[in-house]
Amino acid sequence: MAASTPVLIARAAGSLSRRLGRGGGTSLPGKLLLRLRPEALGELAAGLGHGALAISATNGKTTTARLVSGCARAAGWRVVANQSGANLLSGVATALLEDGREGAGGDVGVFEVDEAALPAVAAEVRPRAILLMNLFRDQLDRYGELEELATRWREMLAAAPPGCRVVLNADDPAVAALGLGLGEGVAYFGIEDPGPALADLPHAADSRRCRRCAAPLAYDVVYLGHLGHWRCPECGLARPRPEVAATRVVLDGVRGIDITIATPGGDVAARLPLPGLHNAYNATAAVAGALALGVPQAAIEPALRASQAAFGRAERVRLGGREVVLLLVKNPAGANETIRTLLLDEGPLHVLAALNDRAADGRDVSWIWDVDYEPLFPRLAAATLSGDRAYDLALRFRYGGVDPGIVRVVPPLERALDAALAATPPDRPLYLLPTYTAMLELRRIIVDRGAADAFWRDG
Repeated sequence: MAASTPVLIARAAGSLSRRLGRGGGTSLPGKLLLRLRPEALGELAAGLGHGALAISATNGKTTTARLVSGCARAAGWRVVANQSGANLLSGVATALLEDGREGAGGDVGVFEVDEAALPAVAAEVRPRAILLMNLFRDQLDRYGELEELATRWREMLAAAPPGCRVVLNADDPAVAALGLGLGEGVAYFGIEDPGPALADLPHAADSRRCRRCAAPLAYDVVYLGHLGHWRCPECGLARPRPEVAATRVVLDGVRGIDITIATPGGDVAARLPLPGLHNAYNATAAVAGALALGVPQAAIEPALRASQAAFGRAERVRLGGREVVLLLVKNPAGANETIRTLLLDEGPLHVLAALNDRAADGRDVSWIWDVDYEPLFPRLAAATLSGDRAYDLALRFRYGGVDPGIVRVVPPLERALDAALAATPPDRPLYLLPTYTAMLELRRIIVDRGAADAFWRDG
């Protein structure tokens, strides 16, 4: 069927924006299309033969969407995805809009969706499956408290189209409770291996109370933040048994993980170049999401084995004769897991931490006081602090007891990157720990220096 006039106009606008180097091709076409034809998102999504998967979470949705997309491609399906990370209504519209402009359209949609935007996206796209991974405290100025997001998600699931599969993280009490009353269309995933468990519930854990009776939860195993094997001693509500579960998780420092995931169709085992326990959750969620979409089991393991890091998420590049590892940090739970992962690396650590407070980061940066930076300080050989709120980060480090002789504060990001590279020996990696907008700026600098490719291209 020939493309409509609004579709042609919006596609042309995106192509022109990218050719001019504006980068607006990730969301501008979708904004224009929805203005010209508000119902276009649903119309375009209806053309996906295998339907769509909507993935949302505070942490991990970009990596998980990338893994699910790899599984679908390994099955021979043509995938439509907002792989640039534009995850609002306009970003999903842009992905669907760009699909098929060179010929045959996509078979399946895999969309990472902003937590607050998910209900609107789900109402328009009417996905075949919805994957909800976790809820952590993040951008309180924009999202509000976790209870507000959980309420919106619960209302969305109650209005989901008939036959929509719902996949939930059994280890997150707030997410798992969304399955109460939904019936047979719910599947759960989680981690069963007690090996990588924490000794205690971290002080920054968010969901500590029962979602049914508000009593304090008890934990038999704690993995990450408030994720673990939880139960309510008062009313008996407990972690559901997951159908898809990581039964073996071996953390190999910043190099990656070895993981075995049990499914109803057999085990999936893979080595992934994605470090940290949070990526064990991402991989397990991806397997559960792929199965909910109907991806054949045989395609999943080869796809995981071939996976690569998403841009800015454990991405590795060579710059200035050194290995540079880019690790997005945007809230206490994610930051603590990143620090835990860094501490598995042997030898002195060289770090550039960048803190911004722009709209996409959240204006409130008080969350840095809930990050457990202190275990990192004895291992630091050099720390460069940068970004719009570099001095807030410096104050946090100083109160945490870092040796001031190893810290330098350089707010401009490009100068900070040069300073950090100069302070890093050629045989040691430099770890970049930026918030979201700082990550985008650092990555642009890296791309401009020829060390990485842009995450969007004009095809």
